[in-house]
Amino acid sequence: MNKIFLVIQREFMSRVKKKSFLLATILVPILFPAIIGGMVYLAIQNEKNKELEVVHVLDESSILSFEDTESYDYRLVEGPLDSAKARFSKSEDFALIYIPKFDIDKPEGIKFYAHTSPGVNLVDGFENKIEAQIRDVKLTRSGLNEEQLEELKTYVQIESFNLSETGDEKKSDSGVTFGIGYVMGFLIYIFLFAYGAQVMQGVIEEKNSKIVEVIVSTVRPFHMMIGKVVGVASVGVFQFLIWMVLISVISFTAMAAFGLSMDPVETAQMMQGVDNADALQSNQKVQEMMTIVNDIPITKIVLLFVFYFLGGYLLYGALFAAVGSAVDTPADAQQFMMPIMMPIIVALLGLMMFVFPDPHGTVSFWLSIIPLTSPIVMMGRIGFGVPAWEIALSMVLLVGGFIFTLWLAGRIYRIGILMHGAKVNYKVLAKWLMQKN
Repeated sequence: MNKIFLVIQREFMSRVKKKSFLLATILVPILFPAIIGGMVYLAIQNEKNKELEVVHVLDESSILSFEDTESYDYRLVEGPLDSAKARFSKSEDFALIYIPKFDIDKPEGIKFYAHTSPGVNLVDGFENKIEAQIRDVKLTRSGLNEEQLEELKTYVQIESFNLSETGDEKKSDSGVTFGIGYVMGFLIYIFLFAYGAQVMQGVIEEKNSKIVEVIVSTVRPFHMMIGKVVGVASVGVFQFLIWMVLISVISFTAMAAFGLSMDPVETAQMMQGVDNADALQSNQKVQEMMTIVNDIPITKIVLLFVFYFLGGYLLYGALFAAVGSAVDTPADAQQFMMPIMMPIIVALLGLMMFVFPDPHGTVSFWLSIIPLTSPIVMMGRIGFGVPAWEIALSMVLLVGGFIFTLWLAGRIYRIGILMHGAKVNYKVLAKWLMQKN
């Protein structure tokens, strides 16, 4: 056991002392918010600097109307479609919309022309505009006037609450929950690749430098693999804890600079004396958001994140170590990487396709239970209120999956780490797995 700790210490210290570790640890908490802030700023500036686009409209139906907006200048054109297209193709205007005579109950034949392929959201916007006008025309023909039409438009805002078994209410917010789940799941996705690749690269480098032959003279290959995997994991946890501290300090400093507080009571006190209705409404929204943030079980989420990061990393780290021991170069490892990467990719896709639309569905449940996908998917579900027994089952199976994977990878590692120049394929790996000690 002491030899395993020595390997862990060696892996930990060799990585922590690198300048790249120090730079990544300090820059990531600063760089990511800066990138996000920069992208938001550019998006705002892009909207402000967006030029007014000219849209030609050939409306043969004569039942629709197009009023200019801040983004589009609609110009009605006449004549056959071929002439309208010829004029538009010679111009530098944005688009041409052709509306033929159509059955109001089944509008067909509407076309959109542009010089380049438009974005999907842009075409959807024009579709929604035309659909709304057709709906208004139908209502008008039914005998309703403008005032009645306006009265028919109703806007509903549903407040979401979590109701406990004791009947206690707690306000919930799907947007915040979505954000927490996505960020946590995506972070584990990134960490599995990053630290798993470090393990594989480290094994390949030691194998090629012949250092491993000296190490295995005093340490069993299986123990060396455990030490390497756990050592890199300890670096990841150490780096994550530093990030948490730095992000917390930066967040509180930024909030203090803008006069904000995480305490809803202090926020309510700030609202006193506010006369402006818009400012009051804005502060109320800030208070609601702060209340939601304060209700988030941060400690529980952080502890589960550390567990699933470690469990997922140890599971995949053993596989990455096994692959690194079986090959001589990173290029040779590519043929074995796809089976390892596929479950990770499936987990991330499952997070977006199944968990967020239906976090308690059957597919979401199984993806959060199966050890190969649970580290990413379960973190995506945590914010939606997962029953304790599901979390416990997922954690137990993940630990069992890690133990099995470690045993599996150990059988490959003990042989592959001392093999040089051998052409390794899946058949050879199967032979190593079946070989008796």
